[in-house]
Amino acid sequence: MYQFIAAILLTGSQALPAEPQPTEPAPLARSVNHGPENWRAVGRADAAKSAVVVHAMRMLDVRTGKIINDPWIEIENGKIISIATSTPGDVSIIELGDVTLLPGLIDCHVHLTSSLEGDFTHRAVHESAADDAIHAVANARITVEAGFTTVRNVGCADYVDVALMKAVERGEIVGPWVVPAGHSIGITGGHADETGFRPGLMVRGPEQGIADGPEECRKAVRAQLKYGAKVIKCVATAGVLSFEDSVGAQQLSDEELKAIVDEASRHGVKVCAHAHGTQGIIAAIKAGVASIEHGSMLDAAGIALMKERGTYLVPTSYLATGIDLGNLPPKLRAKAESILPLARKNLRVAIAAGVKIAFGTDAAVIPHGQNAREFAVYVECGMAPIDAIRSATLNAADLLGFSDRGEIAPGKLADLIAVPGNPLEDVTALERVTFVMHGGKRVR
Repeated sequence: MYQFIAAILLTGSQALPAEPQPTEPAPLARSVNHGPENWRAVGRADAAKSAVVVHAMRMLDVRTGKIINDPWIEIENGKIISIATSTPGDVSIIELGDVTLLPGLIDCHVHLTSSLEGDFTHRAVHESAADDAIHAVANARITVEAGFTTVRNVGCADYVDVALMKAVERGEIVGPWVVPAGHSIGITGGHADETGFRPGLMVRGPEQGIADGPEECRKAVRAQLKYGAKVIKCVATAGVLSFEDSVGAQQLSDEELKAIVDEASRHGVKVCAHAHGTQGIIAAIKAGVASIEHGSMLDAAGIALMKERGTYLVPTSYLATGIDLGNLPPKLRAKAESILPLARKNLRVAIAAGVKIAFGTDAAVIPHGQNAREFAVYVECGMAPIDAIRSATLNAADLLGFSDRGEIAPGKLADLIAVPGNPLEDVTALERVTFVMHGGKRVR
C-alpha cells in the first residue's frame, strides 16, 4: 500500500503541469532518515548549478524588523549565498520590481489530505489512502503557491503525509517541505478516532494512533516513527469535529501523555498536543509537549505554565471566521459555535501575556490556500505586524527545530516570497503573494 501511495503522488503531479523555469535551480531534497533538527539539504540530480539573483524594491529582515531597500539576493544550489545592495555580477536575474521579499512562510498546523467539503464525516468509509494522496498533491501545490514553503502536517491516515514529504523532497511534485506526524495519537472513541459508526467499523489500534494506557501509547509513538513521522501529534482533549459530547474534556490521561512525550523524546522528536479544555492543556504542558494546538480554554494558570516551560501556542484562530458552519452536522456546529469565540478571546489574553506564538491554521478546516488570513487575526488580537510575521518565520522554525529557514540570510534555504506593498503597514499583504521560490526553484 505504501508503495502504491507513492505512485499516486507521482501520477498526481503529472496531472498538474508545472510552470517552465529554465534558468533557476531546482528544489532541494532533505534526508528522510533523521528528525527535523537533523535534516540536511542535498542537491537533486537535476539541480541547476548556475547562480541566480532575485531583485526587488524591498526586503523584510524579520529578525530586526526593518525594511531593507534594493536587495539583491544571490542563490546557488538552493541556498542563499549573499545579500547585496548592487548586482553581484554576471548572473541570471529575476526582477520582481515594486514588491517586498520575505522568507517563505511556515504553517505549523495543516491537514493536506483532507477538507471540510462535501460529506466529510463519512469520507473515511468512502475513500482510501489513494484518494487522500490525490487530495494531498493538489492541496500541497495550493499551499506553496500561497507562500507557505514549509508545513507541519498534524495527522492523516495511512502515512500519506510521509509519502508526500518524500515526493516533495525528490522533486516529483510541487509543494511545501512537509514535517509529517503520521496518525494522531488518542484514545478509543476520542477525537483522534473515527466515531459515529456502528460497532465493527473503523476499528483501529496503536499503529493507526488509537491507544489506551501508557504502554499502548508508547507503541503508537514507535509505530509512527517506524513509518517516517518526524513529529508526534497527540490528542489531549475532545474536539469540535468529532461526535463525542464534550469539546474540551481531557481524553489522554496524565500518564498516557507523559508516556507519549517520554517515548518521542528518547528518539529526539517533539510532540504537539491538540488541546481545547483547560485541564487537558495543563496536563499536556506538564507532560512536556512542545506546543499546544488551539488552546481554546487557556486560563491564567495555563498561560503561566506555558511561559515557565517555553511552550508554544499554535492558535488556529482564523477558522472561527473561515470555517463553513453550514456544512457541519448539528452536533458539531453547536460545539464550534460554543468554543471558537472563546478561543479568540483567550488568544488576546495569551498575546498580551507574552506567550510564545507559532503560526498555524488547521487548513482543511478552512480552505487550503487561505492560510495567510491567520495573520490579520493575530494583529486584531493585539500582535504587532512584525510579531505576527515572526510567528510564521522565526518562531515557527524554532518550534519545528529548523535552523536553515525562517529568515532571508546567507546559508539559509532559498525559500522566498514576495508581496505587494509593505506588510508591516498592512499585514493582509501576505494574502496577496505574487512570487514564491522553494528551495531555489520558482514555483509561482
